[in-house]
Amino acid sequence: MPDNTVQAAYTAVHTLYIDLFGSPSDLAPDDAAFALTHLTPGPVLDLGCGPGHFTKFLTDAGVPATGIDLVPEFIAHARATYPDIPFELGSIRALDVPTASVPGILAWFSLIHMPPAELPTVLAEFHRALVPKGPLVIGFFESTDTIEPFPHKVTTAYRYPTDQLSEILREAGFTEVDRLHHPAAGDVRPHSALAVVKSSISPTVSLPADIVDIRR
Repeated sequence: MPDNTVQAAYTAVHTLYIDLFGSPSDLAPDDAAFALTHLTPGPVLDLGCGPGHFTKFLTDAGVPATGIDLVPEFIAHARATYPDIPFELGSIRALDVPTASVPGILAWFSLIHMPPAELPTVLAEFHRALVPKGPLVIGFFESTDTIEPFPHKVTTAYRYPTDQLSEILREAGFTEVDRLHHPAAGDVRPHSALAVVKSSISPTVSLPADIVDIRR
């Protein structure tokens, strides 16, 4: 999905989103602990940072972080609310950083609107930016059997079987080190997190069969 489509969708609901999810206290404790475990000592790029709540959590925990997001209203809110933390307007598709310069990346549900066929290219950009063995933590919605779109309340999103996303990450030059799973509960969809590190293997940017099927 093009950046401008996602930007427009979140701009339309930014006030509601900030009210519902915009505080560090809205983070699930085990999610926060999982990210902190694998992103210490930083610094970290929080890609798709939204209103900056996870960036604030990491910073308060002693992990320097910079938040980057497409939505000007999110960045304006984050800068006003957390003036001592750097926030930048930008796209996760093209990071304005030198190659092999970023110690860690958090992509917490910031890839969910990315069409699966485009995911390997974006992961290749993360691989380029990270230092050798640099960690990447991804939060995502989980499916059981196949990669599939679903009607997210903001705009179309995609969910992945955890093993399959781990394989996509392996093909993109990453090695899994840990995972976290949340089963469905009430109105909350099943979701998971993967922690991986940049390996010495170059990304292949190949597409699994079911991603090819989605493209057709």
